[in-house]
Amino acid sequence: MEANWSLLLQIFFCLALLLGQAKPDPDPLQDYCIADNQSPLFINSVPCIDPNKAKPSHFTTSVLSKPTSASTSQFGFNGTVINTVDLPGLNTLGMTMSRIDIAPKGSVPPHSHPRASEVTICLKGQLQVGFVDTSNRLYQQTLRPGDSFVFPKGLLHFLYNLDSRAPVLLVSGFSSQKPGTQFASRATFTSIPDIPDEVLKNAFKITNQDVIRIRRSLGG
Repeated sequence: MEANWSLLLQIFFCLALLLGQAKPDPDPLQDYCIADNQSPLFINSVPCIDPNKAKPSHFTTSVLSKPTSASTSQFGFNGTVINTVDLPGLNTLGMTMSRIDIAPKGSVPPHSHPRASEVTICLKGQLQVGFVDTSNRLYQQTLRPGDSFVFPKGLLHFLYNLDSRAPVLLVSGFSSQKPGTQFASRATFTSIPDIPDEVLKNAFKITNQDVIRIRRSLGG
């Protein structure tokens, strides 16, 4: 267990160095901006507290150390993303991290992060990952513990656990404090209000019954 946390610490510093080179978020104008999570103001990031009130605890969190149940979710995965509530010192730094648990034969279905690139590191298990570029070319790879893969900003990508018995554990880093996540299937079939049936039928060459069935299966 101690070796695992040592590896996780090394991964964190590597991610911090890598993500520091890509800055879709504005550069900070001060050393740090501890998030004032009680502020009613709504702006791009979160307002800062008085820097004289900063504490070491504002810069640390153990939220990624806690396993999550993936087998009961719709697609067989569960993700925990660090935010400014968990880690107030993250505010305005232009990056974040997440823990992803994928159940046996579960997947993180095709999705995109409109505001960030992502680099993921496999810590446990074996999985297939890939992304599709704007010319519809698929880039995919099998990852094992210690392997990494990068997903370019805004491109559709997926992660799939190849094992029918063992779960997968990943840690991902993002080049934005708020990368955003949009699942292709849910965005298309469970939007509010609904995308017109005729549009979906024409786009996917399906029938009215297919549209109804897919919406129901996705919880729409």
